[in-house]
This record gives sequence, structure tokens and C-alpha cells, in this order.
Amino acid sequence: MKQNLLEFDAPALAAWLAAQGEKPFRAKQLLRWLHQFGQDDFAGMSDISRDLRQRLDELAEVRLPPVLRDDAAADGTRKWLLDVGNGNAVECVFIPEENRGTLCVSSQAGCALECAFCSTGRQGFSRNLTAGEIVGQLWQAKQALGDFRGHAAAEAPARERVISNVVLMGMGEPLANFEQVVTALRLMLDDNAHGLSRRRVTVSTAGIVPAIDRLRDACPVALAVSLHAPDDALRDRLVPINRKYPLAELMAACRRYLEKSPRDFITFEYVMLDGVNDSDAHAHALVRLVAGLPCKFNLIPFNAFPNSGFRRSPAPRLRRFAEILMQAHLVTTTRKTRGDDIDAACGQLAGRVLDRTRRREKRSILTAETAS
Repeated sequence: MKQNLLEFDAPALAAWLAAQGEKPFRAKQLLRWLHQFGQDDFAGMSDISRDLRQRLDELAEVRLPPVLRDDAAADGTRKWLLDVGNGNAVECVFIPEENRGTLCVSSQAGCALECAFCSTGRQGFSRNLTAGEIVGQLWQAKQALGDFRGHAAAEAPARERVISNVVLMGMGEPLANFEQVVTALRLMLDDNAHGLSRRRVTVSTAGIVPAIDRLRDACPVALAVSLHAPDDALRDRLVPINRKYPLAELMAACRRYLEKSPRDFITFEYVMLDGVNDSDAHAHALVRLVAGLPCKFNLIPFNAFPNSGFRRSPAPRLRRFAEILMQAHLVTTTRKTRGDDIDAACGQLAGRVLDRTRRREKRSILTAETAS
């Protein structure tokens, strides 16, 4: 099989080219063609020698995850379902806002952490995505949104990016796929590739403490922690990884991360579950938990899915919860629900596809049994 060049960050691409007898500067040229211009045809890479283009055509390729579905919501949200092979599909979602455009990408096919309220967790874990499949989601979205730079000789003045922010908050736990995620992050940040700011790339984790420390040292970007509970007893139930890395260890890791973080705060994600984690007492306990830790809270209305066993907190309860946090001088936002008409909450579309597949399998078995 040909080498997929999307799998390589700058050092790895330079090493691969050196093995082909090429100079290191060719890596910068290739990165720009691939990730700034969105060029997937080596013949079109005009400042690369014809001999090298011919060899690249023989040895390498730009292999992207094929798009299975492309859905646009009335509010401008856009969601792609991408085929990553062997019956697995992952999602990425573009969310346009007034002053930024955010792309949410997946890092795994499924997820092994089994958070109680998560649709993706109910699907089980299939495999880690490769760096090429992770950054390929950004590549596909930029192509669909017309966000690649032109490369004509008389190029127009630089325009604002359509995708200004990337968050690894899609399917999977990014820090459970550490090496591939870091390679993809480096491509997102590299000035010769996608050139995003560290402040505008966010990794979300349920709290794998050793990997938080590794990310701080290897590739510090903005950090979001899926918290969802103010005490160990409740978090053990909602976010089972807490049984291995309880809140005291997680809060200490967050403080260490701030030593190298491009932002001066940690974002805590908190899904609001009616009657489960949304009382005044829970809010006051959160205030005590994060005392002295620079942070902000993002309260997330729960997105229901079949047989979840949870309900979304009513709007008045959510407002009261936010008031308690803000009265304690904690920056608190409430995530807007976006793309409801295309199931743009992470895991919903892929979950529906997988569920339909299972139903087809059951019907096939029943038909075979009836015929025998």
C-alpha cells in the first residue's frame, strides 16, 4: 500500500523524504501543498521537481476518510459522517459563530470510557484513529467549506479563516490515543501546515491524569476537562475513569497543566442532568472543588438519545446553577444547542447508523431462521 502523507508531521515527513534521497526542505514544500492548499494531486505541485512528483505518485498518496453523509442544519451547523473502514464511521461537526468557526473532530471510532450519559460510549470501542484520519477530518471540512488557500501567482490578500478553532471533542477520548493525537495536533499548529494558534486548538479529556502531564510537555494546547460531577461518589458513576484517577488527582494535574498551557485557565465541561448533578448543593460543591484554580465552566444541556436514562435539566434550574457559579466569580457559559435537526450532538448520527446496521443484521438472522 502507498504511504499516506497525511500521517506525517514535519519531522516524520522529512525523515521519510530523506529515506528517498531527498533534501529536508522538500518537507516544508509538501506540507504547504497538502495542508495549506489542499492539493491531493502530486502533478499539481508546481514548485516540486518533475522527478520527485513522479516518485511521489509511485510511492505515496493523500488518503482521506470518505464522506458518507454531509448534512447542513438550519442554523448553519454542518456535520459530516466519515468512513474509517471495517464498518466504522466517525463524525466531525462545523459550528459557525459570529466571531469564529469551530470544527469538532473525533479521535477514536467509538469510546471505551463508557460515560453514563454519552451516546458514543454506548456504541463501544472499535479502534483508535490514525493521525491521518484525525487531520483528514479537518482536511475534508476545509475542502467542503472552501477554506484552503489559493496558490495562484497573483493570489488575493489573505482572508479570514472559515475554521478558526479546532476542538477534539468528537467521538472518543483523545488522550487514550495519545501518539496519533499529538501528531495530528502538530500538523494543526505547524505554520507550514494548518497554522492554527495553540490557544485555538482544544483537547477535551475525561481525566486521564498521566496523559494530561504528557500533553503538557509534548504539545500544550488549550485543555478542557469533562467534569460533570463535584464529588467522587457521583463522578465514579457518571465518568467511570474517575475510579482510577479521582478528583484530587485530576485537579492537581490541571494545576500542573497551567504551567505550560497557552491559556491561563482550564475549561470544565459540565453536562446538566435533571435531578442527578444539577442541584444548588452540587453547584456549591463545585465552587469548593475548584477553589484557587483558574478555570471557566461550560454548562451543556443534555442531548437526549434513546434509552439514555437521563433528562435535560429544565432551563430555570440551569440558570440557577449558573448563577451560583457566577456569584462565586467563576466565568460560566451555557452551550447553545446547535444542529438539533441533523443530530449534531457528538455520537448521535454514527449511533443511528450503527443501530440501523444492527437491526438489519437481526432481520437477516430472523429471515434465515424462518427459511430453514
